[in-house]
Amino acid sequence: MPHNTIKLKPGVETNTTPALNEAAYSSSSFIRFLPERNGYGLAQKLGGWVAYYASSIGSKIRALKGWADLNATNHLGIGAESSLSVLTGNNLVDITPQTSVTNTAPVFATTSGSNVVTVTDSNITASVLDYVTYVTPVTVGGLVLNGPYKIQSAAGTQYSIYASSNATATANTSTNTVGGSFVVGNTYEIVSVGSTSFTSIGAAANTVGVIFTSTGVGSGSGTARLVAEYAFATTSGSSIVTTYFDNHGFNVGDSFYVGVSTTVGGIPLFGLYTVQSVLTTSSFTFAAANSATSTVGPTTATVINSGLVQSTFYVAIGPQPLGTGFGVGGFGVGGFGVGTTQPTVPGTAITATDWTIDNFGQDLIACPAGGAIYYWDPSGQLQNAQIVGGNGPLVNSGIFVAMPERQVIAYGSSFTLSPDPMLVRWSDIEDFTQWVATPTNQAGSYRIPTGSKIVAGIQGPQQGLLWTDLDLWAMQYIGPPFVYGFNKIGSNCGAISRHCTGQLNGAIYWMSQKQFFMSMGSGPQSIPCPVWDVIFQNINTSYLYKVACGVNSQFNEITWYYPSASSTENDSYVKYNTVLQQWDYGSLGRTAWIDQSVLGSPIGAGSDNYLYQHEVGNDAANGTQTTAMLSSFQTGYFQLNEADNLIFIDQIWPDMKWGTYSGNPNATVKITFYVTNYPGDTPVAYGPYTMTQATEYISVRIRARLMAFNISSSDVGTFWRLGAIRYRYQIDGRF
Repeated sequence: MPHNTIKLKPGVETNTTPALNEAAYSSSSFIRFLPERNGYGLAQKLGGWVAYYASSIGSKIRALKGWADLNATNHLGIGAESSLSVLTGNNLVDITPQTSVTNTAPVFATTSGSNVVTVTDSNITASVLDYVTYVTPVTVGGLVLNGPYKIQSAAGTQYSIYASSNATATANTSTNTVGGSFVVGNTYEIVSVGSTSFTSIGAAANTVGVIFTSTGVGSGSGTARLVAEYAFATTSGSSIVTTYFDNHGFNVGDSFYVGVSTTVGGIPLFGLYTVQSVLTTSSFTFAAANSATSTVGPTTATVINSGLVQSTFYVAIGPQPLGTGFGVGGFGVGGFGVGTTQPTVPGTAITATDWTIDNFGQDLIACPAGGAIYYWDPSGQLQNAQIVGGNGPLVNSGIFVAMPERQVIAYGSSFTLSPDPMLVRWSDIEDFTQWVATPTNQAGSYRIPTGSKIVAGIQGPQQGLLWTDLDLWAMQYIGPPFVYGFNKIGSNCGAISRHCTGQLNGAIYWMSQKQFFMSMGSGPQSIPCPVWDVIFQNINTSYLYKVACGVNSQFNEITWYYPSASSTENDSYVKYNTVLQQWDYGSLGRTAWIDQSVLGSPIGAGSDNYLYQHEVGNDAANGTQTTAMLSSFQTGYFQLNEADNLIFIDQIWPDMKWGTYSGNPNATVKITFYVTNYPGDTPVAYGPYTMTQATEYISVRIRARLMAFNISSSDVGTFWRLGAIRYRYQIDGRF
């Protein structure tokens, strides 16, 4: 009887029909294709993985970064939804940034000619390690306080900050006695009146609650307080809102941000607005989205946040005190009752739906989606990550560190507390605290003109790359004065998520809304995807932002992990071999990934919140437990005979490697045959038959025209690779 050989073409094909996919793969799970010199991609069992850390992290991990510090100590940065951590060896350290928010009426005080602002806030005991930002900007003594400030000194409920310039007047926001206490041009609210009217402000001078701008010293008795926040006035039927804010510094066209929702004259105000006109140094107007239903002010203007200041403290956890405790030192010294630098209102660990993480030298740089940029110094004294400080943006979609000058790039950034989805900002070279451009630094910004938001950004070969939801942009370092040049290098090839991009051998790969792309410097090129149906017809479009790309440079593979239609978390993958230009797919949940690094082989974060190191052994892992890897594939139909005669097969000769080169050839593999005479018929299954190295041939009695087969394994500690299967056959009658 004659023999025939089955040599399968590498790569899985699901877009074609089973009969058209002749002698090729139609489905797969936990396999890969290994290139060899004759051009065949040999199917083999996927590499195994083991738990990298003995415990789960506690919430979904969204970003990973491996790096080494100046002492050559290796670290793994872990950005999870409920924590930011660093794993050093087996020591997991929680460095989650903490914030504390107060909503009070603190007293701000200035001294003319000094940039020191003293703040008294009864709801906080601040620390010199903390930063503070005022969500509701404050004006006092000719200064406007808006942005992050480092706390310079602190004692009890009082702390001080340094403004960017010196105060022009000695003032405070507490109640001021009338009679020489007014600052000309400042806005005041009458708190109480005495026997004599406030003649300098008109007919309503004796009305408590009246807001006025001082044009002189004034006269009479009573008290008034400085209005240190935005005060709004409206006219019924008009959408124009007048805003009173001393020394506001705005020009027509500037962005103006209302950070606390406030209703004035029936108009809800919140978010970003544009200054329409500047009336005085203490007042301006802007247009709201709808018209007022009542007239408010000007002498009864509504103060934002009911006159309260919303302050956000970025709480730093300092070094632990030296061990003293009971029996060490004198009674009452150290240990129990020792003072703390932490706030009276404890800091709350931030949470995040996503993170972007990079290293700036030995420092870890991390940004929660929509939040500030934080850093952590492994040799520093702070136990948790703190904001970069200076004038760093407090709202960002993501970050990366750019070369060649080492600058932090922030995209979806902002100059206010309102996100600007198309804005790119970058810090000065070698200094992530300086973000405002000056003639002597290289900080700056640029707004991408196409798309609706910047989705992802990375440092690629020789240039930074930014993906909007529509296009791909390159940012090339060109030096001062513009620092970066921006060019659109691809249209309609936007990114699907922050982490859908990967780099391998100088090429960039990414997943878009309905296809995959690559770029090697000559512009984006779409990658034909023969398993398109499996992905884009079975992906949960409500959770596309979770898609994560995993690069495995050891095997020239790019993998995308995504949530299937029935899942809200990544549970499936599709894999591209860049050498063979072939695909396969399967079911495995990974929410974050890093390629081989200072920490060794690739590390992936499981949907079970465990960290796994891949390409270790030949088995799967569920937490710390070793489990069997259920590797399998199924072929399309191959035609046994092209004429009218059927074929009878009585022997199958397996051809496989049954173990690793230095391991035992102890793999057990099962094979099942599916045969039919017409592609549309339900196939008849033969098997499964068990094969080992000792199997010379499998005795079968198959009579058909079309045949496919399935190979699978479920044993522990084994490896296999498929070669060329042969079968013995003869003509067996006409059909």
